[in-house]
Amino acid sequence: MNDIRRRKRPETPFKELFDIDAMRVELSALAREVLGGAKGGGEIELRGQLARRLKVAYQEGHKTAERWLMQDGSGRRCAERLSRLQDEILQLVHELVVKFLYPADNPSTAERMAIVAVGGYGRGLMAPGSDTDILFLLPYKQTAWGESVAEAMLYVLWDMGLKVGHATRSVDECIRQARADMTIRTALLEARLLLGEQALFNELATRFDKDVVEGTAAEFVAAKLAEREERLRRAGQSRYVVEPNVKDGKGGLRDLHTLFWIAKYVYRVHETRELVAKGVFTAEEAKIFRRCEDFLWSVRCHLHFLAGKPEERLSFDLQREMAERLGYMEHPGLKDVERFMKHYFLVAKDVGDLTAIVSAALEERHDKPVPRLNRMIARLRRSPNRKLKESADFIVDHDRINVADSSAFGHDPVNLIRIFQLAGKHGLAFHPEAMRLATRSLKLIDQRVREHPEANRLFLEILTSRNAPEIVLRRMNEAGVLGRFVPEFGRIVAMMQFNMYHSYTVDEHLIRSIGVLSQIERGDRAEYGLANELVQQIKNRQLLYVAMFLHDIAKGRPEDHSIAGARVARKLCPRFGLSSSDTDTVAWLIEQHLTMSSVAQSRDLSDRKTIENFASVVQNLERMKLLEILTTADIAAVGPGVWNNWKSQLLRTLYYETEPVVTGGFSETNRARRVARAQAEFRAAEQDWDAEAIDAYVARHYPSYWLQTDPGQQVAHARFILAAEAEGRALATTSQTDVRRGITELTVFAPDHPKLLAVIAGACAAAGAHIVDAQISTTTDGRALDTIALTRTLERDEDELRRADRIAAAIEKSLSGEIRLPDVVAKKLTRRPRAFTVEPEVTLNNSWSNRHTVIEVSGLDRPGLLYGLTQTLSRLNLNIASAHVATFGERAVDVFYVTDLMGAKILGAARHSAIRRALLHVLDADDEANAA
Repeated sequence: MNDIRRRKRPETPFKELFDIDAMRVELSALAREVLGGAKGGGEIELRGQLARRLKVAYQEGHKTAERWLMQDGSGRRCAERLSRLQDEILQLVHELVVKFLYPADNPSTAERMAIVAVGGYGRGLMAPGSDTDILFLLPYKQTAWGESVAEAMLYVLWDMGLKVGHATRSVDECIRQARADMTIRTALLEARLLLGEQALFNELATRFDKDVVEGTAAEFVAAKLAEREERLRRAGQSRYVVEPNVKDGKGGLRDLHTLFWIAKYVYRVHETRELVAKGVFTAEEAKIFRRCEDFLWSVRCHLHFLAGKPEERLSFDLQREMAERLGYMEHPGLKDVERFMKHYFLVAKDVGDLTAIVSAALEERHDKPVPRLNRMIARLRRSPNRKLKESADFIVDHDRINVADSSAFGHDPVNLIRIFQLAGKHGLAFHPEAMRLATRSLKLIDQRVREHPEANRLFLEILTSRNAPEIVLRRMNEAGVLGRFVPEFGRIVAMMQFNMYHSYTVDEHLIRSIGVLSQIERGDRAEYGLANELVQQIKNRQLLYVAMFLHDIAKGRPEDHSIAGARVARKLCPRFGLSSSDTDTVAWLIEQHLTMSSVAQSRDLSDRKTIENFASVVQNLERMKLLEILTTADIAAVGPGVWNNWKSQLLRTLYYETEPVVTGGFSETNRARRVARAQAEFRAAEQDWDAEAIDAYVARHYPSYWLQTDPGQQVAHARFILAAEAEGRALATTSQTDVRRGITELTVFAPDHPKLLAVIAGACAAAGAHIVDAQISTTTDGRALDTIALTRTLERDEDELRRADRIAAAIEKSLSGEIRLPDVVAKKLTRRPRAFTVEPEVTLNNSWSNRHTVIEVSGLDRPGLLYGLTQTLSRLNLNIASAHVATFGERAVDVFYVTDLMGAKILGAARHSAIRRALLHVLDADDEANAA
């Protein structure tokens, strides 16, 4: 994979970016002119004019820096240039202030001053939107002269629009505050003299080293690592989130800065290369540090220039243009943006490796506590070093597995797999030196090792372990061993999918899905529903783990990843030791791994044809059990909040509706009994109702309602309907927030009519609300009970619920004719740039249902899309019998079961073509005004 584009640019004198000499002459003349002609208030006038002129020069300097960055691609050099630009502006402002405003020809000792760059600015590296942190350093307390100089300088800088962080302190104050405050201590660690008294700065540096740093290495390391943990907790612990924070995310610039702060504090070094002499890094590792730093600075500088502000998050809407700026090209199966992000995640992984190396060195010095594999199973006391009975090549060093000597992998390369199997078996953490040696020994994993029966047996044991397979596989991946042993997995390491559905890279998703599968098998997460029950019934758990590990292994190829993945499985499974029949089952699971989710979320599960078609795919009960468990784990591992009770209930319904078909008519739990059981659970929850009332209420709902609605929601619906009817409301709404899923649910109870869904969708669109899911049902007495899931936009629950109330009011006004929705929607929805493209598709099928024509619409999701689709179907004189609304990130998949106004299926190729054209027009519309 290519590195960032590099083009040789002839070294250009810095004066082309900012000519300090010419600017000094120009501004000196300006100062004389302003002060010479001023009768009073000349100081304020001069400050304003200096700021205006320097602001123009500063902006021009940034444009030049951006142009040079586009030419040579070096982020570090860009950051150095921007820092130097800041240095020279500060120098010039100081010169002009002390020369023209507050001259001190013979300053007293107390009037001496040093101006010091601290924090990130002190490193001599600045992004376009970085803050400028400066310290006005005094020998004693502040003087009137010093205060005036600092104030005048700051006013000029502020009037230029710069974000300046500043402090005025004596040396004594700096030392006292650095001892008490770790943030100030860290800022002073990178102090750099800009101008003023060298002796004063030297005094600060000497005293800081002696009075603050000396003897406090362990305290500083603990504080910085704790700070890092908290930062990562806020930003998201995984370094593989697909919209990473370049500055504060895991594997980002702040991690590199933390490493260097620690190195500088503990080892008293000033440059990364000095860590080689200290034995912390090898020369190659020091080179990797520099390469990571340059890449991350390139990304950060481009990001700030592109966004026009200090944007640190690589959001989807910026990633594509960032890839173009950095020179990435599209390859078969991988977009340019996906190649860029893959490079980003590989760099983040390198940063993680460097962190582990420094941590190991600190442990040797006893400046850092020893970690454990899994804090939940950590031992309460350290055990002494001991040997492992399974292999003389490994020892246990304070509950961490380590090599007995450096030849452990060289004389038996299978040990590169065995070390992970033993760690998982005994619940051991990994010694950093062992991982370092493993990474350096990756070339030993050749085809002979990959085909070795013992190596594959050990790997299968790791993958299917009942202990902590996710943790061990992740460490195996981070060391590079997993991708080397299974090259097909190596192809998807750090691969991101440019969509909003998946929160993690492909390799991280696969490893997380193994973790979810392990949770399902332990049965410790009730929300996984039916999967928890089925996993205890399957005949071969190995098949499930292998299929889970391989289900997305063919992502990033030009062909369908499910079909290509099945082919990969047929090659790998025999190598792992699976029989031919087991291999066939794994390949089938991978080829069909999206089927159950798609049918459950986008088909009418009460339609007999849906069930028959699904049964023809799964064919037998064992495969359906395996597919249900795999589907659950796959959805749950996509990202936070993706799995929910509604999806769990849909999968349960599909499973039990299909069970009698695949078992030849015999059902372990037939449909009528399941409906009766659901109704009995409802009755048990509502014991304060009298028998007649509860019988009447239960009869109001069709069997499909009792099978497809979560029990908790059934109770909430009943209480809502009861309250609405007690108040005599024909139309009632209620809402609630779901913080975990990031949605607000709006439930509508109203007289059913063909345009109700369109009205609800239109009211949501008019309020700027985005529909991501919908549960639509009707009662036997002609009422509609629809629950709409909206993307949450406000932080506070009370604000979000007020927004839901406004939407509910709009629904009522629309139904009563007080407002005309097409006009309101047209005004509300505006044209907006989109980061994603989704090929629009419309499919009409008469074989998916015995009674209805099924229309499946797939395209780029946007506010108002559902309204446009339902309005169009209504204009085409189609009656919507049921609708199934789902979103997968940026892709909307809406399925409608329709008939004509006479209740018949839609027939005729010309009629089908007209419907398809009308719906494609909605999908292609840039805004809802065109679609409605």
